[in-house]
Amino acid sequence: MTDRNPTAFEQKVYDFTLSIPRGRVSTYGAIARAIGCRSAQAIGQALRRNPYAPEVPCHRVVSTGLNIGGFSGERAGSEIDRKRRLLLDEGVRFLDESQIAPECLWEG
Repeated sequence: MTDRNPTAFEQKVYDFTLSIPRGRVSTYGAIARAIGCRSAQAIGQALRRNPYAPEVPCHRVVSTGLNIGGFSGERAGSEIDRKRRLLLDEGVRFLDESQIAPECLWEG
């Protein structure tokens, strides 16, 4: 988190992320396409700076292959464990430790 206000781009990312239903996930790439951005990585960077978490549920955004992806700027360790717990608590199903079941994908 930072003490600066979100950019207009970041706010578009956060607004879309708010629409992802509990128990479902979207992908960085799907959000990029939905808001007219060409970079899934830019979506990840915006979510890494999410000042509204957990109200803006950035934990519901995963990699295109439905792998858990990153969280809070981390790709492994306790933050990824926390993301997994948050998703499980919301009813997201996993096929293994990091792979999310395809039926949990929400494409908006």
